[in-house]
Amino acid sequence: MPDSAQQALTRALLTLLKPLVRILLRNGIAYGSFAELAKKTYVDVAFEAFAPTGKKQTVSRASAVTGLTRKETKRLHELDRPDPDTSEQRYNRAVRVISGWLNDARFQDKSGQPAVLPVDGGDVSFTALVKKYSGDITTQAMLAVLQAASSVEKTDSGVKLVQHAYLPGGDPSDKLTILGTDTGELIATIDHNLVAAATERRFQRKVSNHRTRADALPAFRALTAEKSQALLEELDAWLSAHEIEASEDDATGHYVSLGIYFFEHSSDTENKS
Repeated sequence: MPDSAQQALTRALLTLLKPLVRILLRNGIAYGSFAELAKKTYVDVAFEAFAPTGKKQTVSRASAVTGLTRKETKRLHELDRPDPDTSEQRYNRAVRVISGWLNDARFQDKSGQPAVLPVDGGDVSFTALVKKYSGDITTQAMLAVLQAASSVEKTDSGVKLVQHAYLPGGDPSDKLTILGTDTGELIATIDHNLVAAATERRFQRKVSNHRTRADALPAFRALTAEKSQALLEELDAWLSAHEIEASEDDATGHYVSLGIYFFEHSSDTENKS
């Protein structure tokens, strides 16, 4: 890699590590734990993506690629990966339940809006919604998850959807799950665009302005929330209409996502965040 590219990558790495390290220190993750995870990831990626064409990756080649010793490379390669994150599973299931509520006509009222659903009651109920869209999680467990996130309210008439999105509630682990999934997807998209042909690059854009008046920020926050939510709901409906049928092999399905984020910075913001 040319020196200019190395320098640019170093600057980029320092930029993305600062907010990450703030989160790590705030949550009691010391450097030693981070370094072990970083080394494990280097070895995993070397085995998954950097084997010679047509050949199986070896400890020796992975050691050479990563700069780690053969002994360390072998140890990390044989180290078991953590079990699937229950927080991530809970997040994905909650998102699917709300998406089904918004897009499945069976769970909508006459005007096409999410209906107030009785907890139980046959095919048109919160229980039926959860069973169809959340896998094996129980009705009461999903209700608790959505209530904690203020996504639903339980009334005398049934369960009412009050927020057309799932934003994790009081459980810090649920909120931190988004750090891995959403940041990972953004970086993976940037990685793809760095090496892909022009016709194969994925959409990655942002709008920014360094001279926005401070008194205009509340209006811009409200505008971005309104427009972004509307766009995401439109795209979610499109994806729901193009899902594979329940009878089809899950292997034919593809995971896609599009994320939107709001960022704000002033001269004294970084030290307070």
